[in-house]
Amino acid sequence: MHRRSFLAGIASLVTAPSSCPEPAQMESRAQRMGGSHAWVFGVVLMTASVASWPATATADPGPDDPAAERLDPDYAAGRHAIDTRDWGTAIRRLSAAALRDTSNADIQTYLGYAYRQSRRLDLAFTHYQRALQLNPRHRGAHEYLGEAYLMVNDLTKAEGHLAALETICLIPCEEYEDLRKAITEYRQRAAK
Repeated sequence: MHRRSFLAGIASLVTAPSSCPEPAQMESRAQRMGGSHAWVFGVVLMTASVASWPATATADPGPDDPAAERLDPDYAAGRHAIDTRDWGTAIRRLSAAALRDTSNADIQTYLGYAYRQSRRLDLAFTHYQRALQLNPRHRGAHEYLGEAYLMVNDLTKAEGHLAALETICLIPCEEYEDLRKAITEYRQRAAK
């Protein structure tokens, strides 16, 4: 099959996700192509399927999300308190959620963030490190822990978390960029 026909086949799948072929049809197409591009059709089908999911399936639960509130109203209220910069309420509600869900790295990261914003760095470090114990690849925990280390003038440890994010983020990620920017600004202030 010519490259142009191959690319046109992929384009038709991406632009019309509702008309994605069934797996058997994909296998047939891949065989007609010589089988060498079967994995591409699989990726395209998966991408098109994800693109057709409702937005709520991939969005973070917000404070107005009834599903999140049903799962854990303290977690939802804690996230809302962070959004409104109400650190005391965030800490109280997220702490209650953490008692029920002791293996949730997100809760630990949000707690660390709320404590850091309250300038209670000892507790911020504790929760960030707990989040990384639960999930060593948690991008948010690495970013926020790096930023906390900058607050106590430990550039070496902040750079260590930037290096960790560089290996975790296979494609550019916001957490890496945010910490890189914070480190650059820290160096500029230190140079003055």
